[in-house]
This record gives sequence, C-alpha cells and structure tokens, in this order.
Amino acid sequence: MGHTPIVKSLLWPNEMATQLFASALAAQPAVHHAFIELQGDLGAGKTTLVRHLLHALGVQGRVKSPTYAVVEPYELPGLAIWHFDFYRFSDPREWEDAGFRDIFASPGLKLAEWPEKAAGFIPRADLVVHLEALEDASRRVTLTSHSPVGDALLQAAGHGLAEDFHGVRP
Repeated sequence: MGHTPIVKSLLWPNEMATQLFASALAAQPAVHHAFIELQGDLGAGKTTLVRHLLHALGVQGRVKSPTYAVVEPYELPGLAIWHFDFYRFSDPREWEDAGFRDIFASPGLKLAEWPEKAAGFIPRADLVVHLEALEDASRRVTLTSHSPVGDALLQAAGHGLAEDFHGVRP
C-alpha cells in the first residue's frame, strides 16, 4: 500500500521568505532523517534554499553548490548531511562507484538538486520542493510529500508559515 502524495503551494515574495521557510524546516525533527529533492530551472533558488537550511541547522561557513563534486558532505553533532547536485551526472555507473547507495541507506539528511538526472537510482524523496522563479524575483513553490516524514515536514509549511511569507516585504 503506497503513500498518497500531499501537495501544498506557496508564494515566496523574496529571499527572506526562503530563509523563513528553511528555518521552519530546520526546526522539524523529521528533517534529520529526510530525503528532500529540489527541482527547478537554473536560477530558481535551489542552492539558496539549501544554504539557508544548512545554516539554520548549524552549518558554519560557506555552503557551495556541489555541481562538480556531485556531493558535499557536512557533519554536525548527531547529524550527517549530504548535498547532492546531479546536474553533471551522466553515467549510471557513477552511482555505484561513488557509494551513493550506501549514503542513501545511512541515517541523515540528503538534499538533491537535479534529481531527474539520477532517476532510477535514487530512492523516492520524502519531500519534493519545486521552485519556479517569477518575473518579479518572487518564487512559486510547490511542496509534495511522498512519505510520513515528508508529511511532517509539509506540516511545517502549513502552520502559520504561509501567512508569514505574505507579510515579508522585499
């Protein structure tokens, strides 16, 4: 018996809204063992969201896109985090050779940009965040939960956060 996906749509007027969402997500215990896919075109704000989320979780210093390295690991007390960017992923053998199967089987937070480039290899995400950049620099955000962990994270977006975003001015 599968999990029925739950979908929520938000409008983030500016980067402050992205930061507020990331902080709310970081406050959820379920994020410590979640797999979150980040979807959207180049410039949609995927890495920006990851940067705000990792800083909210306590990562110090620069958070860079792992476009060339494919994965950037981060270690916090009691929490392992892996930030994947599959944009340049081209050979399915890379998956096995790099040990990604073991990483996805281990505890911790996994964040993946360009997950469609690794389709068929990565497991189903708990939460999919689809970002769309609009002409006025705002973002249309669609959140889709695919598991009970994703449901818990999605609830974070539903408890007053959407209202907060509307009050944020550029």
